Amino acid sequence: MSIFDEIKQKLSHEFIDIIEWLDINNETIVHRFERYQNEIKNNAQLIVREGQTAVFINEGQLADVFKPGTYTLNTKNLPILTTLKGWKYGFDSPFKAEVYFVNTRLFTDEKWGTKNPFMLSDDRFGLVEIRAFGTYSFRINDSGKFIIDVVGTDGNFTNYEINEHLKSLIVTRFTDTVGEANLPIELYAANTSELSETCQVVMQPEFNRVGIELEKFYIENVSMPEELKKEIFEYSRLDKLDMAKLAQFKAAKAMELAAKNEGGTAGAGMGMGMGFVLAQQMGGMMGQPGTQPFGGQATQPQAPPPVPAQVVYFYAVSGQQLGPVPYEKLKELFASRIINRDSLIWKQGMASWTELKEIEELKSFLGGNTPPPLPTA
Repeated sequence: MSIFDEIKQKLSHEFIDIIEWLDINNETIVHRFERYQNEIKNNAQLIVREGQTAVFINEGQLADVFKPGTYTLNTKNLPILTTLKGWKYGFDSPFKAEVYFVNTRLFTDEKWGTKNPFMLSDDRFGLVEIRAFGTYSFRINDSGKFIIDVVGTDGNFTNYEINEHLKSLIVTRFTDTVGEANLPIELYAANTSELSETCQVVMQPEFNRVGIELEKFYIENVSMPEELKKEIFEYSRLDKLDMAKLAQFKAAKAMELAAKNEGGTAGAGMGMGMGFVLAQQMGGMMGQPGTQPFGGQATQPQAPPPVPAQVVYFYAVSGQQLGPVPYEKLKELFASRIINRDSLIWKQGMASWTELKEIEELKSFLGGNTPPPLPTA
């Protein structure tokens, strides 16, 4: 071998065309391999690393897509590009094509959130405003579709660029899904896992349309105005409390405080009254008659009249018949907004269901009642 042959062999090894991309920035999703006039030599070496794919574009048209591995570029390894170029028996070197490297790793902990509160309709509290935020993870699962439909001719497409598009898509689909769920407002925060899974299923087809897989979707928090939170807490307490027992407890506390006021006649009177009540209660517990009132003689106890039958009511909520409940419970339901003036009510003796506002003894729920004028002398 002559010295010139050795020089030719050395130069041929030194100038082997190598096409590769070393990802030095974790935020890059698509990188265009830059080459003067996009010229690639015959038998060039293509190196695609794990977590990458290489996409060849010919005059704006999708050609071949390469998964991780090392390839020698020729008509055998470029079947689609060979067809587009019209090569039959090989091709001259160099040839022109754009090469895009796509980062297919999983992009995690991406943030999303509603920039502005959105409106929901609740059966008890009416229109309410809520906000939500969370995280999601995605990866590119169809590199060719992603480049054609999203990237275009962008030479360095970053995570920030696609996230702006994905966040808008997420917020739109999230508000639609939450609105259709029609849950009571206080249950959204308690069911974030179920809502997250439902939203992921709803959003996945939208992501697939542009070659993206929505790997995970999380709702971390659903918030509402403080005034609404307080109202919900109060409602939940009232729903659990026995109102009769609560009234008795408050009356007992008021008497106890009045009895401690030794300097006032009201306190003394209240203390005496409490003494009589306690004495009567103790007498009843011990099987003895209670104390007699001042200035009176002992009288024989009389039998009480028959207890009147309690009137009970049935009511309708969302087309369902509920009840029966007594008058006081019906009043509580009205105060807690479970029923309203237009709710249908029925009781024994009524010919048909009637709106609450039309029933005489229930009109007091509506407020605004005034007494008739005093009679003239």
